[in-house]
Amino acid sequence: MNFSSEQPKIIVVGSSSIDLVLETEKVPCPNETVIARHSESYFGGKGANQAVGTARLGASVYFIGCVGMDPLGQQIMRNMVNENINVGFVYETDEEATGTAYVTTSDGSAAIVVVPAANNFLSIEHVEAADKYFHTADLVLLQLEVSMKVIEYTIRKAKKYGNKVGLYASPAQRLHDEVLDNVDFIVVKSSELHIVFGEDQREEILKKYFNKLFVRDDINSTVYFDGTEMKYCRNDKDKTVYKMGMGDAFTSGFAIALCHQNSIEECVKFGNEVSARVSGKKGSQTGLPRVSDFFS
Repeated sequence: MNFSSEQPKIIVVGSSSIDLVLETEKVPCPNETVIARHSESYFGGKGANQAVGTARLGASVYFIGCVGMDPLGQQIMRNMVNENINVGFVYETDEEATGTAYVTTSDGSAAIVVVPAANNFLSIEHVEAADKYFHTADLVLLQLEVSMKVIEYTIRKAKKYGNKVGLYASPAQRLHDEVLDNVDFIVVKSSELHIVFGEDQREEILKKYFNKLFVRDDINSTVYFDGTEMKYCRNDKDKTVYKMGMGDAFTSGFAIALCHQNSIEECVKFGNEVSARVSGKKGSQTGLPRVSDFFS
């Protein structure tokens, strides 16, 4: 794994939230009431997770997002500043509260309800306001917790300036060919492949998007096609204790390795390693590693 002396510049466009995690004996079925043994709140949102993940791994990160004019929004802003993320393009709206997510978890299973709220108010005008930073960015990261209009606009802008673009296609939705063709890498959950691509012929889809599509499952296993053969990456020593944020962590690690000109195989291995470390702690951002954790 090569880490050059140059600091990558990454723009993350996406969501931020406060996650309320409830630990229960079982995930409730419809019309069932259960008692939570414990509850905690964490910083989350797939966009914010990627911003923190890449910043801790040494990137200069600019986050473009939207929060509410409320205490939760201020908490998110302060956390990003503490993580050395540029928040000059994090906008505040008085029309909605800050985004939240409600997670009920039990023995590794989880049910998650996301309330986008202020995240829905992120607009293409907000992205356009950061235009000058796209000129010098190495990579742009996206997820699917903001509007598709914003995502498509950001991809077109990034391609205009020759930026690499990475997309974690979650929460899953059908993606247009324009999006699929113009991103440099895309991460998809194995259980959601049929949603993103409109079909479930995994091998054919992987071959079509070779060295570009990376399909993951919840045991931190990643499969992709390298143009010649199917490649599988999994560390048998990995123990996925907590599954929140693993996809964001993989995407962050892969993105950093790519910015440092590593091979696709090395990018996947590093993404898996970052993801494994996140799964050892509660919360999507708590266990995100720093450069010093790898090169101390």
